[in-house]
Amino acid sequence: MEQGEQGGPMDGFKYKKNDDGTVNKYKVFCKICNKEFQFHRSCSSLRYHVNAKHASAGPSSSASGLRQTTLDFRRPLTKSTSDNLTNTIAKWIAKDCRPISIVEDPGFMDVLQVASQDSSYKPPSRATIMTKIQELYENEKEKRKEVLAQVNYIALTGDHWTSVSNNNYLGVTAHYISDTWELKSFALTILKTEERHFAEACKEQFLSVARKWDIEGKTTTIGTDSARNMVAAIRLTRYEHMNCVAHMLQRSVTVSLADSGFVNALVKARKVVGHFKHSPANAVELQAQQVSLGKKQEPLIQDVPTRWNSTLEMVKCLSSNKEAVIAALDNQEHKLVLPTAAEWDKLQRLETLLEPCRYVTELLGGEAYVSCSVVLPSLCHLRLKMEACDEDPAYVVRFKTKFKEDLASRQEQLNNAWLQIATVLDPHFKDLKCLPKTDREEVWITLEGMLQQESPKKKSSQTHDDGPPRKKISLLQMGSDSESEDEEVQPARWWASHSGAHEKLASLAHEYLATPATTVPCERLFSVAGHIVNKK
Repeated sequence: MEQGEQGGPMDGFKYKKNDDGTVNKYKVFCKICNKEFQFHRSCSSLRYHVNAKHASAGPSSSASGLRQTTLDFRRPLTKSTSDNLTNTIAKWIAKDCRPISIVEDPGFMDVLQVASQDSSYKPPSRATIMTKIQELYENEKEKRKEVLAQVNYIALTGDHWTSVSNNNYLGVTAHYISDTWELKSFALTILKTEERHFAEACKEQFLSVARKWDIEGKTTTIGTDSARNMVAAIRLTRYEHMNCVAHMLQRSVTVSLADSGFVNALVKARKVVGHFKHSPANAVELQAQQVSLGKKQEPLIQDVPTRWNSTLEMVKCLSSNKEAVIAALDNQEHKLVLPTAAEWDKLQRLETLLEPCRYVTELLGGEAYVSCSVVLPSLCHLRLKMEACDEDPAYVVRFKTKFKEDLASRQEQLNNAWLQIATVLDPHFKDLKCLPKTDREEVWITLEGMLQQESPKKKSSQTHDDGPPRKKISLLQMGSDSESEDEEVQPARWWASHSGAHEKLASLAHEYLATPATTVPCERLFSVAGHIVNKK
């Protein structure tokens, strides 16, 4: 007789061992249910048992002889394993923004059955996934609320967004500096709204979010765009309002371009880009010319009024592919009017003008580092870049003049008092060189008054001096020993190592430096939300 495997008469059964460890070849037991059988050289009863009790474990063979084909024994998933798999699916859908309907896809079901090696596992329904995701949300929310309960100062940003199904949502993000001086941020909500965006309604929406997260008494600032209803809404609250500097800067660029000599050149550039963007055949011919000229194959970029820095990206891409574009158009019949040599020169000059604006926009849009204290130095940097020189053509001078005028008028609408304190608390800019000399003294006086009112969280055991703070010269010396070290160290990291020596200032730094300079965090939030609230 040929054994199905060592230690058993056929697959799925094993000889029983005697008490002394020897093998008893007259008794076998089922490896699945451990039922014992008498064995007398015939496997008929064993095959009957497999077919009757374990049909789902795998097919039995009716081939001649006692030899059986390999049985595919698969234990059904336990309830804990099945629940864990369902929770993992829900977490995957939530984290990677997959459509909930994916659980109904036949291909997804096939993958699960192969992966689990158990045809009895049924993928969760959409309702189950929704329930699981809500549970994940509630658990994560409780963890975040516990974190916010330990924080003294929280800054918010908020903005409205309309989905592809024409529903409106309010997104709100929270920003704070932890006890270890790390800048943290996360989304609080994407709240579906149905009211018209009047100031009173917007105010109640922000307050409801603050109440829901128990941070009404900890919120310091709320950052929004410069829309009148949003500005009025925040004024109705007790919180400081922070205009989005990125929105302000891009608006200044748009206004300056409309009143400059770049208009005709940009109109022609947009038509050329559209010629290749709207025709796949034209795009293929452009790629062929790029290859023949040894340039990188890349599509042209069309600027969009609501997309920041898109005009700069269009001009840069078109200028770098100028030869390929002209070569491709020479082989086509078209009615385009190409930019003249003078207009190509204008586009290159425009690229130089807009590059500092792109740099500042991206710098202020970060949320992993302190950005509020960089606003005033950045605007000062832009003013210097926009100073006219003798070599500038008249249209460049006109652009620079209009940009500086528009930027100055918009800067007056910023919360300059808050920005000035944030700037002076940044070791990089503590000397306030970005401000006129006439304004610096007022900032120092304001800071000294705030220090007199500020009570330290922990009083030092070495001193009981609660008198007025030292004067301006002492505050300027709060920097590290070397200027080079100041330039390399991030403000939050600097305060992590110097907060003990400047306890009252450190408390103000916690409050002021946590505020983001822009509402870009909300823009990023909506980019993610667009993947969730989609047509599917």
